[in-house]
Amino acid sequence: MDSDKRLYLLDGHALVYRAYFAFISRPLVNSKGMNTSAIAGFVRTLWDLLQNEKPTHMAVAFDPPGPTFRHEQYEPYKAQREAQPEDITAALPWIRKIIEAFHIPILEVPGYEADDVIGTLAKKAEAQSYTVYLVTPDKDFAQLVSDKVFLYKPSRQGNGVEIMGVPEVLEKWGIERVDQVRDVLGLQGDAVDNIPGVPGIGAKTAVKLLAKYGSVEGLLEHTHELKGKQKENVEKFADQARLSKQLATIATDAPVEFNPEALRLDPMDRERLAEIFRELEFRTLAKAILDSDAPEDKPSAAGQQGTLFETETPGPAPAAHSVATKNIHNTPHTYHLVDTPEKRRRLLEKLHAATAFAFDTETTSIDANEAELVGMSFALEPHEAWYVPVPENREEARNIAREFAPVLENSAVEKIAQNAKYDGIVLKWHGVEVQGYLFDTMIAHYLLEPELRHNMDYLAESYLKYQPVSIESLIGKKGKGQLSMREVDVETVKEYAAEDADITLQLAQVLRPRLEKEGLRELYDTLERPLIHTLIEMEYNGIRVDTDMLKAYSKELREEIRRLEEEVIEAAGVPFNLASPKQVGEVLFEKLGLPYRWRKTKSGQYSTNEEKLSELAPEFPIAAKILRHRMLQKLKSTYVDALPKLVNPRTGRIHTSFNQALAATGRLSSNNPNLQNIPIRTPEGAKIREAFVPRSEEYLLLSADYSQIELRIIAALSGDEAMLEAFRTGRDIHLATAARVFGVPEEEVTKEQRYRAKTVNFSVIYGAGASNLSRQLGIKRQEAMELIENYFKQYSGLRAYMDRCIEEARKNGYVTTILGRRRYLRDLNSKNSVLRSHAERNAINTPVQGSAADLIKLAMINIHREMRKRGMQSKMILQVHDELLFDAYQEELEELKTLVDHHMRHALPSLKVPLV
Repeated sequence: MDSDKRLYLLDGHALVYRAYFAFISRPLVNSKGMNTSAIAGFVRTLWDLLQNEKPTHMAVAFDPPGPTFRHEQYEPYKAQREAQPEDITAALPWIRKIIEAFHIPILEVPGYEADDVIGTLAKKAEAQSYTVYLVTPDKDFAQLVSDKVFLYKPSRQGNGVEIMGVPEVLEKWGIERVDQVRDVLGLQGDAVDNIPGVPGIGAKTAVKLLAKYGSVEGLLEHTHELKGKQKENVEKFADQARLSKQLATIATDAPVEFNPEALRLDPMDRERLAEIFRELEFRTLAKAILDSDAPEDKPSAAGQQGTLFETETPGPAPAAHSVATKNIHNTPHTYHLVDTPEKRRRLLEKLHAATAFAFDTETTSIDANEAELVGMSFALEPHEAWYVPVPENREEARNIAREFAPVLENSAVEKIAQNAKYDGIVLKWHGVEVQGYLFDTMIAHYLLEPELRHNMDYLAESYLKYQPVSIESLIGKKGKGQLSMREVDVETVKEYAAEDADITLQLAQVLRPRLEKEGLRELYDTLERPLIHTLIEMEYNGIRVDTDMLKAYSKELREEIRRLEEEVIEAAGVPFNLASPKQVGEVLFEKLGLPYRWRKTKSGQYSTNEEKLSELAPEFPIAAKILRHRMLQKLKSTYVDALPKLVNPRTGRIHTSFNQALAATGRLSSNNPNLQNIPIRTPEGAKIREAFVPRSEEYLLLSADYSQIELRIIAALSGDEAMLEAFRTGRDIHLATAARVFGVPEEEVTKEQRYRAKTVNFSVIYGAGASNLSRQLGIKRQEAMELIENYFKQYSGLRAYMDRCIEEARKNGYVTTILGRRRYLRDLNSKNSVLRSHAERNAINTPVQGSAADLIKLAMINIHREMRKRGMQSKMILQVHDELLFDAYQEELEELKTLVDHHMRHALPSLKVPLV
């Protein structure tokens, strides 16, 4: 291959859309409120391509505005597509500016799609002995592949680059010639582009017909050989098949010339890119690109000084996420190493005299319950901090930590930290219990911007214009070669650790007034701040598991899994891998001929997910057995075999970590391990929970669970009298709903009616529509619509509340919980119906789910506070959404029951419904 003749042609719009939807669940938003997902994703793809492939020639093609020649052939072409998301429309001018700053040509030909421009250039370049790569996620480009033209699908989320030549295309499509891609599309159609195809012919049938007749035209010449409905459809829709093939054919004669010199890559304009990236607030991408070794047109300020951007304006940025960044080590600071008893004494004097200070711990692990303390850092004023190293010997480290107990345990002194829960647990293991007012910068930012990231590096870059020293620069990346913080030179650790305390102090000075301004300070002070102390205690306590029971259960499951596997293979009549969705699909739908009623996956495979197999299971026992096999495999690997490995050798208990700053609704999440997600609706799943046992024979497990809490909250929020009345009189809400909706007395409600009413009740909370409800209940969509309509007739206050939620969210840009927690919903006015519907569902659900989350947090805080006040030996050990779990000291059992019941019922006295 001629290394000087490699042309990469990028399908602009396809790559932009792909980048945008890759971040759809957690978009990248800068301080100006601009969604930069599409831009960041596109630039990352472009840069990876330039770095890894080293192309000699490149161009980016975009679709022109207005119709193309295909619309003249077929007016409905692409007519069903949703309007382009506004965020993409806003992103495209920026993407063009960036491409231009990279000195890459942009191609756009009126009347022709980008596909046609790319196809024409590819064939012209191929004729001049260029190796051409078509950079796109669009499968249709496979028709252009040849010995010199390759399909290049960029990596996505670490999945690796996929490059397809002729053999790969033929194998993936199941065809004999590359040009038959057009024929497959012509016969099966393309829902994305609104290409009709022939009714009743899917990909598999199209491939079989082409194997026999070679092309659409060949098939149409032999329709007399076909039979039944297929013959009828092919003859009836013959013109539609020809048109569909024509629409799917990428033109290779567009009016565009191949000029190699015009497409040759030139050095990028670093200064222009620096300006654009500064405006967009792209710190990470900018550093990767502008600090690279790629040649440049002329020296730039950013490149010469070795930092990302310099700014003349010191101090915190007024906006939330300003990216003008510089390394903190270029800012004058004084960091002290406190490595003798005398130096520690002098530092303690300063801390005793302070009303507030920032602190941080350096450790050997990210697991606070296993970590060994390496050192502590403190800051009292910006740009000055102290680092206190501790010895490896645990007792000596504990003694030094205890020297600082008088200030850390002084409730009159405010403590400032980033993720204070972690530091609190580490210090608790070293004999120090952090007390007093805690200002946690991570939690403060979570309340201000719940959808964004909250790590210290991100906050420092966003608010302080600082780019902190990365942990990887000290200990290396994850892997065998990664060091422990203990192994790093103490002077280096001092700079890193002291910087953490310094930055945390400065972040508090920025975030505290923002909490006040946004009206979130009370929520922080009454809920999230005291919850930190509660979670420290809970995580430290941990929960005991019966590992012997789990090991025995693992053997039992292994036998059951093996037996199921044998039965499935016997029923199939052929050995295959039950863990392979591809093989499962081929066995079920090709060998056994089970009905396949759905679209295939993007890769052309049969989908065998839980939903599909569940629909087949009642009629086909083999599908039911495969489902059960999967369920048992997951239980065994995720819980039964995994939990014993997570027992802390220090305590003999499992210590899950509760994430207080993740879910936008305010819910706590659990990880390492996730103890909130253990399935308990099946007997096999419930058995796992039996492995959780009291800490000793003196204890019992006590569980307290709210009853129908989210329904009670939506009743209170909506003020719907019928729903409120049902709860106030203590009736079964699902029974009451069924009686109202189906128009029968409560005593005549059937099990099926109550089940349907229950499903509607919970579906409404989550904003689900008729399609979703019809799937859940296995009924027709029209019937589901009538059910919902009748439901809202009975609960008219609920409908009015939901409409009000959406209206107020559109007006304010956010929704709030009862206690004032905010969630921003920027897609509520989107022209894209999918994004808009998702935002509307969140507008309805968030105040309910968020208020429920706030409610149980209040209960946890009050219970924890009262248990400490009474000096009880019982422990709160777990929260599973609406449930609390306790290690109850048997002598305190009745007292604990009364205490827990009282504080859970009265956590939010203003609620207009009784809590049960």
